Amino acid sequence: MARTPQVASAEETDMDKDRIEGSAKVVKGKVKVAAGKVLGDAKLQAEGQADKVEGKIQNAVGGVKDSLKGE
Repeated sequence: MARTPQVASAEETDMDKDRIEGSAKVVKGKVKVAAGKVLGDAKLQAEGQADKVEGKIQNAVGGVKDSLKGE
């Protein structure tokens, strides 16, 4: 039996967007931290840590939105 793809509503996409963007910021932060360590650049490391925290918060906001919508 062929399955038809499900189309996400705009509301679901917004919630997923927070989680996706948050995860991307975490990865970006990890890359900056690693690059800062290799280059000996404390400012780059600090920016990376800030990006990681910001990404984790945004991901958590997306999770809260999911739970409030009953997912």
